[in-house]
Amino acid sequence: MTLEMITDYFTRYGGIAIFVIVLLEYMNLPGFPAGVIMPLAGIWAARGNIHFIPALLITIAAGLTGSLILYFLGYTGGELFLQKYLNKFPKQRPAIEGKLKWVREKGCIGIFVSKLIPMIRTLVSIPAGVSKMNLVPYTVSSTLGILVWNFVFVGAGYLFGDKVFQYLG
Repeated sequence: MTLEMITDYFTRYGGIAIFVIVLLEYMNLPGFPAGVIMPLAGIWAARGNIHFIPALLITIAAGLTGSLILYFLGYTGGELFLQKYLNKFPKQRPAIEGKLKWVREKGCIGIFVSKLIPMIRTLVSIPAGVSKMNLVPYTVSSTLGILVWNFVFVGAGYLFGDKVFQYLG
């Protein structure tokens, strides 16, 4: 997916495009880097196509939805899902196993901090579900971490995005 394609989707479909693309990124699907998508939502807001707060809220809702999907897959499928996932993505085994240990030891603080670490932030939902972490604390911790992460990236796009594109162009 190219930058032009994402911008075109934003223009055509508005907040729905932002939601879907951010949702896919939070589900850890390849090809949807947050470092590109979130700032584009900020740039789109800076250009007046959407207000900043709705753009941020859409990305938070999408991030939380993606995180909850992975949490519930881990919760309901448990070890079976985890083993299939690790068989498909063996390079992620150390990260997942480390996150299982981290979630068990650190709980909510571990979830919050993990949501601020690239790659780990999308993977931590699976171990949280597998370890049967309580849904309410998981959701609150995830939401707060997602809020901080998305605010930084959407805010950067809002404040600096057009300037960077003008400088590069």
